Amino acid sequence: MTNAVDITPTLAVLALAAGWALHVSRLHRRLDRSRHDPLTGLWTRDGWTRRAERIIRRRPRAAVLLADLDGFKPVNDVHGHAAGDAVLAAAGERLTAWCGAHGVAGRLGGDEFVAVIEDDTRLDNRLADLAEQLRQPVEHQGVTLRVGASIGAVRLTALSEPTLAAALTAADQAMYRVKDRPRRGRRLLPAAVS
Repeated sequence: MTNAVDITPTLAVLALAAGWALHVSRLHRRLDRSRHDPLTGLWTRDGWTRRAERIIRRRPRAAVLLADLDGFKPVNDVHGHAAGDAVLAAAGERLTAWCGAHGVAGRLGGDEFVAVIEDDTRLDNRLADLAEQLRQPVEHQGVTLRVGASIGAVRLTALSEPTLAAALTAADQAMYRVKDRPRRGRRLLPAAVS
């Protein structure tokens, strides 16, 4: 006669573990979705900040930029929110492509975007390219929508305190200096910033 082993408790533990694993997986997916802007697919402030901090730790020569869409409010007012959403989605796609594999883009809210990228010697030219990309028209339901962008950027090496918070403050100041100019576009904060 053989001894039968009761495997019921083992199956119960396995079922419980599988249930918890499924629950944790769903929670991770929900958390990940909450860190992505549903309209643009970009990281929200919290998700972007976490990734930007990692890039800055690994790449102390990184650059941070803020971009604000010029002429966005009239698009929303004249053509409606669906048209505004189309412009925001296009801006998000263009910014993501511009950042490439070694940067990260986010949407802070409204028509304000943020990015951190590895620094290179062509940063000023790359900013000009981004400004041009964001100026490209967006077609929506037979209407051509046009906006511009004011972009402020700073290299972390230009700051006396090379932190993400300091870089965001400096990039914001540079962006508002661009907004004050009659011909908007982009501005790279010079290395003499303290």
